[in-house]
Amino acid sequence: MNITPLVWAITIAVTIAFFVYEFFAHVRKPHEPTIGESARWSAFYIGLALLFGVGIGVFSGWRFGGEYFAGYLTEKALSVDNLFVFLIVMTSFAVPKIYQQKVLMIGIVIALIMRGAFIAVGAALISNFSWIFYVFGALLLFLAYRQAFAHGESNPADGRFMRLVRRILPVSDEYNGDRLTVVKDGRRFVTPMLLVIIAIGFVDLIFAVDSIPAIYGLTEEAYIVFTANAFALMGLRQLYFLIGGLLERLVYLAQGLAVILAFIGVKLVLHAMHVNELPFINGGEPMLWAPEIPIWFSLLFIASTIAVATVASLRKTRRERKDAVAESARPGGEHR
Repeated sequence: MNITPLVWAITIAVTIAFFVYEFFAHVRKPHEPTIGESARWSAFYIGLALLFGVGIGVFSGWRFGGEYFAGYLTEKALSVDNLFVFLIVMTSFAVPKIYQQKVLMIGIVIALIMRGAFIAVGAALISNFSWIFYVFGALLLFLAYRQAFAHGESNPADGRFMRLVRRILPVSDEYNGDRLTVVKDGRRFVTPMLLVIIAIGFVDLIFAVDSIPAIYGLTEEAYIVFTANAFALMGLRQLYFLIGGLLERLVYLAQGLAVILAFIGVKLVLHAMHVNELPFINGGEPMLWAPEIPIWFSLLFIASTIAVATVASLRKTRRERKDAVAESARPGGEHR
């Protein structure tokens, strides 16, 4: 792709404009969004993302269009997983519903900034060091293992990092609207709202480490990496309120994401073998016999994995609910 500085500038400016509009139109005044409002804006942002992908396919070729759609699907799935952790954090801190929009908005903006920085670093590494694909591949395989077997074992709101923050900062016992600090008896305290934002920012850093190597396994185009991430994050606030109850039912989401990360990790290693320059591997010669996984297969695999994980999750939770109702209806159960 030949993306000029002007196109980059326009893309970044439009992205910032969307988030500024979101803040002043929806977030500035504390309130809990309705299902209808959340559904309309979620549909708008998803439709906009799909339309943008079609535009890439039409004007830059469908190879790049396919890379964008594969990257967008992967980043959207990782963003939904991110939402699940946001839910844990806000539940742990007992954030009032009317202030959750502001926390989400700040968290999403932090995520975009962190991912933008990682995108720039990743692009520089890829353009100068072909061996970085080995590192990204190994990292994704490790993250896939962690995603599959260590998901949900700790609460980021009560981890070592947050305990350290609490020791450093004087924290008030209760919320004071959506203020971040408050003065009591002549002394300034930070409110639990600031702790929530710090926890969300820490979560964003962890997820940026997951998401950027993953999408660079699908495309080497920094513009596609940025736009796929930006569109995956747009509408995430509304999606949180739209599928809040559904998040807890996606019990196999972690395993589905683990499969996707492992697949992309293998894809990266195969690509690294294809462009190998390391002298201690195959004498520094590319291993052209290593297969390259085509983007159409990657897109199909990612979409299928997300669909299977979602359907399997909903079936499992539906079956468990039926079993619980049947158990409570028996003599000696909850209903007598």
